[in-house]
Amino acid sequence: RGDLHLQFEALKAKLAAAGLFDPARKKPLPPLPRRIAVVTSPDAAALRDILNVLSRRYRLAEVLLAPTLVQGAEAPSQIVQALVAVDSRDDVDLIILARGGGSLEDLWAFNDERVAWAIYGCRHPVITGVGHETDFTIADFVADVRAPTPSAAAELATPDLAELEAGLEATGRRLASGLAGHLQTARLRL
Repeated sequence: RGDLHLQFEALKAKLAAAGLFDPARKKPLPPLPRRIAVVTSPDAAALRDILNVLSRRYRLAEVLLAPTLVQGAEAPSQIVQALVAVDSRDDVDLIILARGGGSLEDLWAFNDERVAWAIYGCRHPVITGVGHETDFTIADFVADVRAPTPSAAAELATPDLAELEAGLEATGRRLASGLAGHLQTARLRL
């Protein structure tokens, strides 16, 4: 387990006691986001994965990249700055904080107390997609929604446009059928 695991558990307990993980404070995701801010490295595979999912599922959302380091000593302060910058915008509907998989040390920036408080302070809903399915970070516990991967974060952030279109078509057919029935009844009465 080691020292990092002990630090993780101690910070987790401290932040839980402070109420940062409280389910009652979690914000709901918008059903049809127009602009999604993605806080990640511009060179990361995570960004490409997110963009691929969004282009396949929901082409209507505009993506705003907030570039940051996602690993190393400078990463936590850059993540905080990126979160604060995108959260201050009124044209953002939600924020995805993402990074691909790695070791506990690689993901350590997401176990930083400053990052946790920055997520907690966001006005907009935050989805984390950090690491792989079995990875959990402090950021995941604070976020409004935790996704197991960056790709899953993009899926949770958006509806499937094909499903929306099919639903609209079915609704249109029901409306047309109902209107035709009303017209037929009115004709008979007339």
